[in-house]
Amino acid sequence: MSLLMTLLMVIAAYLLGSIPSSVWYGIGYLGIDVRKFGSKNAGATNTFRVLGKRAGTVVMLIDVLKGWTATMLAVLLYYFGLITDDQILTYQFIFGIVAIIGHIFPVYVNFKGGKGVATLLGMVLAIHPELALLCITIFILTLIASQYVSLSSILATLAFPVLLLLGVFGKPELSLVIFGFAMFLMVVFTHQKNIVRLLNGSENRVKLFVRKDKGKR
Repeated sequence: MSLLMTLLMVIAAYLLGSIPSSVWYGIGYLGIDVRKFGSKNAGATNTFRVLGKRAGTVVMLIDVLKGWTATMLAVLLYYFGLITDDQILTYQFIFGIVAIIGHIFPVYVNFKGGKGVATLLGMVLAIHPELALLCITIFILTLIASQYVSLSSILATLAFPVLLLLGVFGKPELSLVIFGFAMFLMVVFTHQKNIVRLLNGSENRVKLFVRKDKGKR
């Protein structure tokens, strides 16, 4: 594939990842900028906190779709005969990582975005859907047990390369293992403040099961 085509696809992946779903949804539908409330982070977690479950779910699904779509651009290139079968994974890595960078540093909103976990999930779903679903399960179980989104995200991301090394899905592919640990380090980097709060015992918990008072009769 030509250098120009590669560059155009990289730009497309970045622009996809840059879509600030939480900002556009919050302002467009509810007139609220999530960057001014809660943790002031333009991600799905803060959207859940500030705008509620419905808005948070919509934003999270869009962020996942961004990562999945950008990563699947490699399959599109293969379909049109622009890359070979053994090049698909390499281009998936490139486009997926660029989309994550776009989510963290979105061009549309002054390069201040979210932490990239949902977009990373979309990328992993495109590359290894079975392992991605297992990591989602680990995320959910950790979240139920701890009520910490940050801790759940970190452990679920770490589970990706660890499960590969353990041979859960057969002989591990070195490039996937390296990618997994690189993404884990990225998630740790973007969650530095959360880790400090976890260690200090001041990290925000999410209330998964809120009981509504029925009132007195």
